[in-house]
Amino acid sequence: MDFTVFIQLFLNGLSIGSVYAIFALGYTLIFSILGIINFAHGAIFTLGAYFTYALTGGTFGFNGVWANARLPLELPFFLALLIGSILSGLVSVLLERLAFKPLRARGADSLLTLVSSLGAALVIVNLIQYLVGAEIYTFPSDIYGNIPAAINFGTAQRPIMIRTVQIIIFTVSALMVTLLTYLVNYTKMGKALQAVAEDEITASLLGINPEIFIVITFFVSGFLAGLAGTLVGSSVSIAGPYFGISYGLKGLGVIVLGGLGSIPGAVIGGLLLGLAESFVPADFSGYRDAIAFAILFMMLMVKPEGLLGRKRIQKV
Repeated sequence: MDFTVFIQLFLNGLSIGSVYAIFALGYTLIFSILGIINFAHGAIFTLGAYFTYALTGGTFGFNGVWANARLPLELPFFLALLIGSILSGLVSVLLERLAFKPLRARGADSLLTLVSSLGAALVIVNLIQYLVGAEIYTFPSDIYGNIPAAINFGTAQRPIMIRTVQIIIFTVSALMVTLLTYLVNYTKMGKALQAVAEDEITASLLGINPEIFIVITFFVSGFLAGLAGTLVGSSVSIAGPYFGISYGLKGLGVIVLGGLGSIPGAVIGGLLLGLAESFVPADFSGYRDAIAFAILFMMLMVKPEGLLGRKRIQKV
């Protein structure tokens, strides 16, 4: 393989993988606190893209209750991205209060929680389709301002052209990962989150209110999902209400690859999965997902707890 092509594929893989990583972090946070997988995470991902699209002045299509509707405002993209992600976080908190808390209060089996989250995901996706239809929506080409469409990281003779939006996605993702790592490892809030994750009862005896930190966890998880959804939507398009489903499956693969409950593992797993997809030959592009998950399967045959996961001890 030509070195220039290798570098281009490598940079593309980092951009794709950074989205997988930031998306998987939401899964990881909730799993580390409650020990459950939130299958509605992909629906929140989709919802975040729609929120930002509406806040930037986007007009909805010809189907749905809100056909041809648009908000009476048009915010700058990065402000709309922030507000859309916050709204996604609030929806995630509402989801926790309605779909998770009642089951947790009754001490229900974790399988019921999975079913509840699946039901919530279907409600959100179908509500989106009912309100705005199933059309594909795209952000304006100048959504990031008057910046070049691509940047050459090579030379005039051997160009390595990377789309500017991919660089922005990687930069924002890296910033979010850094902030989240700092929050969890170096702040009082992060220490409290770790305490709740380790033992909820003991944490409550130490004066920590687990419910507050569960709400915070769901908000941060939803914020990250909404952020990732908008970044993907701005790079390609919002491909209908179900476009977060495939990313939800990728996110599950990432946290399994990196290690359940491990924040560094989610980052490494996301980057590795993105690189694996990027280096799939063009002739086999239709099998990109299958090849990536085949690599995941083979790795887990060797190390089932994931790259940075810990073997769980079953107490009896």
